[in-house]
Amino acid sequence: MMNSPIHSDRPFIAYLGLTMKGFCMGAADVVPGVSGGTMAFILGIYQELIKSIKSFDLIFLRLLFSLKVKDALDHVSWQFLMAIGLGILIAIFTLAGILAWLLQNQPVLIWSFFFGLIVASLFTVSKHLNKWAPSIFAWIGLGALCTYLLVGMVPAKTPDTAWFLFMSGAIAICAMILPGISGAFILVLLGKYHYVLEAVNNRDIFSLLLVATGAGVGLVTFVRLLNWIFNRYHDITIGLLTGLMFGSLRKVWPWKKTLQSMGDTHGNVIATAQANILPSQWDTELMIALCLAVIGFLMVFSLNFLAEKQK
Repeated sequence: MMNSPIHSDRPFIAYLGLTMKGFCMGAADVVPGVSGGTMAFILGIYQELIKSIKSFDLIFLRLLFSLKVKDALDHVSWQFLMAIGLGILIAIFTLAGILAWLLQNQPVLIWSFFFGLIVASLFTVSKHLNKWAPSIFAWIGLGALCTYLLVGMVPAKTPDTAWFLFMSGAIAICAMILPGISGAFILVLLGKYHYVLEAVNNRDIFSLLLVATGAGVGLVTFVRLLNWIFNRYHDITIGLLTGLMFGSLRKVWPWKKTLQSMGDTHGNVIATAQANILPSQWDTELMIALCLAVIGFLMVFSLNFLAEKQK
């Protein structure tokens, strides 16, 4: 029996509002540690977002391949997703240039801000645990250990090949269904955050298309698997996510020493191996960095407070 189609009888002004909400989601997800899923909770569109994504199912494909295009479109909430997607794209293309410049010119400051965001996310994600048990601590420890070792093995510059960009998009988009973890955070973990920002700024259509295609495939396939795992093994999933974020702090630590480097085709020096170090002295940059970390920390707590209030 065919599922009921998802109808969306909204006036134009309502779609404009959805685009603005999509912009807020995009602005959140472009920053590591701030979850677009959390923003969707705050804005009251999370459940409709997940329902709309899951509407792209086998029935939709069967109708599409039967050339029943109108029936296929009636089966899904494409107007809702298009309005949200437009807002997300506007946010990405608006903010990417600013973040790319900061990463290139003020890396300590911007990574300090990101560090505060992710530390706060540790607490906000772990709050979703139904109960604390020794086994949960074990899952947190396992996730933290694996990620700590993984980010140590992953070079500062990961491959720019088609398959890796596709995979990066597919994995990063899955963060949308799990409030508390952001797609940008996954790109940082994979060493592709700065690369994707530069691709946006340089209008590198081919690279962006690879990432977007991976995101599309991940969205319509992994979303069901992640939803099933999250519902079936809720506390284990939360424990692993918490451990994943804790171990990843090794990756986002602001102060680093370059051990190995190489030049690219444009003559730029690229770090291929780095080690975390302590700040060499107490100076103005260190004080600003600490302030930014605190601001990032408080920002995530504020967003999650609003999300809980909304629920």
